[in-house]
Amino acid sequence: MLHPNQFQVNEAWIMFKINDTPIPTDRDGDFNLFALMDAASCFILSSLTISAKAEQLTKLEAKELLKKGWAHKQELPKTLFVPTHQAANALQFEAERQGITVARVPEDQLILFIGEAKTGFNERFGRGGMQ
Repeated sequence: MLHPNQFQVNEAWIMFKINDTPIPTDRDGDFNLFALMDAASCFILSSLTISAKAEQLTKLEAKELLKKGWAHKQELPKTLFVPTHQAANALQFEAERQGITVARVPEDQLILFIGEAKTGFNERFGRGGMQ
């Protein structure tokens, strides 16, 4: 099981989808929210909304997510963790192009890092949370 104390700040990042179900909007349709988190601090470096119809980030969205993460310390991590079930071809390609090693791991290995963010978001904005 991975743990935040295994990492230094900015050594590893985690990309994950925060919401469990698509977030509905009247104007723009349903969307999903993806986040980039520092593994040591569990600080969310950046987030990006994409259409729920899209299965994964586009090349442009992948670049944007990494660029927003880089902006915090003008540094990229050595490793990017991505849940194995999450389609992330463009993100993996872009991360590797920038010299980042991508490690695909089961989401349950990341729950210690991302669990609080997912739970808090879904309680506030998930089905029934915006009443």
